[in-house]
Amino acid sequence: MKNFIKLGQFKSNGRLLFEPVNKLRTPFQRDRDRIIHSEAFRRLKHKTQVFVNTDGDHFRTRITHSIEVSQIARTISKYLNLNEELTETLSLAHDLGHTPFGHAGEDALNECMIKYGGFDHNIQTLRIVMFLENKYLKFKGLNLTVETLDGLIKHNGPIKNKLKLDKLVGLNNLKNKINLNTYPSIEAQIAAIADDIAYNNHDIQDGIKAKIFNLNELLEIDFFRQIHKKYKSKIKKDNLQIVLNQIIRDSINLMVRDIIDNTILNIKKNKITSKNNIYKHNAILVDFSKNYKIIINEIRSFLRITMYNNKKVLSKNNQGKKIIKKLFNKIQKKPSLFISNLNNKSDKQRAIADFISGMTDRYAISVYKKIK
Repeated sequence: MKNFIKLGQFKSNGRLLFEPVNKLRTPFQRDRDRIIHSEAFRRLKHKTQVFVNTDGDHFRTRITHSIEVSQIARTISKYLNLNEELTETLSLAHDLGHTPFGHAGEDALNECMIKYGGFDHNIQTLRIVMFLENKYLKFKGLNLTVETLDGLIKHNGPIKNKLKLDKLVGLNNLKNKINLNTYPSIEAQIAAIADDIAYNNHDIQDGIKAKIFNLNELLEIDFFRQIHKKYKSKIKKDNLQIVLNQIIRDSINLMVRDIIDNTILNIKKNKITSKNNIYKHNAILVDFSKNYKIIINEIRSFLRITMYNNKKVLSKNNQGKKIIKKLFNKIQKKPSLFISNLNNKSDKQRAIADFISGMTDRYAISVYKKIK
């Protein structure tokens, strides 16, 4: 275990709206608990990761994916002696803004909203935690810490399109407490790359389970072929699934080790000795080594060709897009039938997008069947 405690974001600069300190929990524990207890988080259990929720009980959904991301991220954060609570919070929250039917649903909703500022699931996550969750008497949203908001806003690095963020969230609502031009905390960087590790490996497991491709096709990738060699002599007809699970576990372990080693190298090479150094640095610090970047690109290419562009998957995606567009067009004609207090909302199209993006797969399908 490496001691980079000085680089960790352990002290909070507070929330957008003041709240007294809780004697039982740290500010980041409270953030995590607010995420877990939110309706948006619960709805993730019925939202598509790759395979629609109705395809089977054992395929991953957005909620299982988020939990798996948090487990990987916590491992990295704990080893480096960083703020494990903040890392976990960001991991659990990162997909709150996803639409039903995964990225296909997001693409369809973005097309519907293109004249009204578009739709982006990362920004939608902010809308949820800042405005849409409605559980507290004193404020809208969850009133998360500035550090959690910073990590969610800059999930993919410094904000380039500030006009879009301003339109959808309102920069004045951030009260000048977040610098949009810097990279986020090291905990946020860990959460982001743990997301990559999780979906690259778990999409492989789900793809084989769905019989989109098989183990032999996967072994065309040298990285997996080398792992497989260790277990080749132990493979039998009745334990093939166990061997696949072991290969994926080894893959995740190797990627995590590479991230840790390369991050330590980056910290030392760039003489990062404080949190300010992290924010002022002009690149991410938590990243794969050059060799592993090649491996990751090979895995992504394999998944894109064999799974994401598979006819069965594309057919499901197209059906999801059709449902989203139909819902938007129907609701747009008579929005008050679907959305309460619509007259109090200044941007009706955005209210419709909020409503549709918050749907689960099964609820979207149910409403679609009623209005079809």
